[in-house]
Amino acid sequence: MNIREKIAKLPAYLRSDRMKIPVIAIAISLLLLIILTFIANWKIGIAIFLLIAVTAFFVYNSTEFLIEETNKYVSDLSYRIKKGEQEALIQMPIGILLYNEENEIQWTNPYLLRYFDKTDVLGRKIEEVDEELANWMKRYDSNKMMKIKWGSRHFEMVIQENIGVLYLMDITEYANIEEKYQNERIVFGNIIIDNYDEAVQSMNDRKKSNVNNYVTNQLTNWANINNIYLKKVESDRFIILMTKQTLEHIEESKFEIVDQIRERTSKQNFPLTLSMGGSYQKGPNQSKWKDVTQLAQTNVDLALARGGDQVVVRAEDEDARFYGGKTNPVEKRTRIRARMISQALEELIAKADKVFIMGHNYPDMDSLGSSLGIRRIAQMNNKEAWIILESDQLSTNIVKMMEVIDKDYNISKHIISSEQANDRVTENSLIVMVDVHRPSMVPAPELMEVSNKVVIIDHHRRGQEFPKNPVLVYIEPYASSASELITELFEYQSNDVDSINKIEATTMLAGIIVDTRNFSLRTGSRTFDAASYLQSNGADTLLIQKALKESLDTYLLRSHLLETMEFVSAGLAVASGEDDRVYDTVLAAQTADTMLSMEGVEASFVITKRRDGRVGISARSLGQINVQRFMEELGGGGHLSNAATQVEDSTVSEVKEKLFEVINNDEKSKGDIK
Repeated sequence: MNIREKIAKLPAYLRSDRMKIPVIAIAISLLLLIILTFIANWKIGIAIFLLIAVTAFFVYNSTEFLIEETNKYVSDLSYRIKKGEQEALIQMPIGILLYNEENEIQWTNPYLLRYFDKTDVLGRKIEEVDEELANWMKRYDSNKMMKIKWGSRHFEMVIQENIGVLYLMDITEYANIEEKYQNERIVFGNIIIDNYDEAVQSMNDRKKSNVNNYVTNQLTNWANINNIYLKKVESDRFIILMTKQTLEHIEESKFEIVDQIRERTSKQNFPLTLSMGGSYQKGPNQSKWKDVTQLAQTNVDLALARGGDQVVVRAEDEDARFYGGKTNPVEKRTRIRARMISQALEELIAKADKVFIMGHNYPDMDSLGSSLGIRRIAQMNNKEAWIILESDQLSTNIVKMMEVIDKDYNISKHIISSEQANDRVTENSLIVMVDVHRPSMVPAPELMEVSNKVVIIDHHRRGQEFPKNPVLVYIEPYASSASELITELFEYQSNDVDSINKIEATTMLAGIIVDTRNFSLRTGSRTFDAASYLQSNGADTLLIQKALKESLDTYLLRSHLLETMEFVSAGLAVASGEDDRVYDTVLAAQTADTMLSMEGVEASFVITKRRDGRVGISARSLGQINVQRFMEELGGGGHLSNAATQVEDSTVSEVKEKLFEVINNDEKSKGDIK
């Protein structure tokens, strides 16, 4: 074998250009060494030449051995790597499944095979072998690790879709540790007896003691059964500690203790209701215990602001979960709070440079009337006030009332658009939200980014969305309307000059009339007191009647909507418009009110397309069904018996399906009808 053939058999890395250069350099160096040695001493030169020649001869003869050993090493290494790969596929604790384009299983390693109920899986479709695993594979997001629960085990799943390979790593042990941690997190809660003072104020000491003992015993029994720590801190306040697992169990029963206390105390002639607020840490070091307890207090305040008799649970950065809230809030028996709010509002107006007033988008009579009322209070305190209205959002009856208001220049000049308000607002301006408390529902929410001095006056149950740190909050769900609340404020204003005029009194009375359906719903003694005050200040009922008159076309459209009425379940009726036909928001609300007057209807829902392209739902009830709960599920809110929502990027048919699903999923919707 000549030298060329031997070199050709060498591994490629020994024949590369990088190896040739140093070999040539060494050869040249040896040649120069021999020449220089001969020049210096020919005898030494001959010795050096012979030594180099002998070395080269042995290297040449060792080439064959080098080639054989190198090839043997590479072959052995390749075999061991391939064998290791095969053993790993079969023995390592990772499930591997190969499938083709038809989702047929082509191969699976023994580790994964033991998780299937059947062993004859090759050639069969994945959905035939295990439908649950097939469903997880459909939800998989390409080339990302995904945690799944398959059967009773937990796995991390990765799919290489381009080559059809599924990898599953069993992480059940770690998932169980995480689940145990999650279940053992501590939940802190507050319990308040909503109407304790009112219930016991006429009782003697013995009866008060009996009431205290009864409620404490009921709560103690409930706490003992559910392994909850309960501590009474005041006559009407308790604190509770429990684990997250216990909380989940109680949430499944929808905090039945709230219903039990209400029903049992009512039978014993001292009706009491409970409000609860709970919170917990989402994870280690994510929130301090101080923040948890503060959020728990905020949650119970939210429950009270929504009318009480309910539970609010949430952790930081979570959406609130509501339970209960099936009864109408009881009207307060004292006007002390109204006086305090009136005085506080007067002080805030005095410190502000301007006042900006906003109702909700697409205002109704109550929103317009309460806005006019606040403007008048500001004027009574010598402050310039502006009402923000968008002309393209006015319904027919509001347009009629605005025609009357426009005739009074002293009022109409203070009605501006959101663009004009943005040009005039300052850091020292006072922003008053009336008949609404959700920033996303007002025409100029950007004003609150300039000034953080926000006042809220509303009669709807408080929702989760709320302005950050408002300076004054007056939310009373017992009230019939925001106009009723604001009317009471007039009685406690120290500056009684320039008191409410005829147009303002008329609009505010119209707001009360519309929201109470001519004083037939949500009315209390204070509602009639407010109406009497407005009447005495010149409210024109004939003008209200003219503004609320409807045209023949409106009457026919309402009749058309009523023809579509159908019952979802006993007492729950739904009417809907067409996907491509726009209906006025007032018409939808009137239709929902009309449906309540029909036999067998306890709650009504009207679904129509709005002028802004969204689909709206107007919900009404006679007070036995909480329609607010349904609307909150769809992103809206409102009052127990009067609520609404607007859904974007959906058709009427799609929203109708969502509403049906929400109603059907509510386990107590039928039980609410008494």
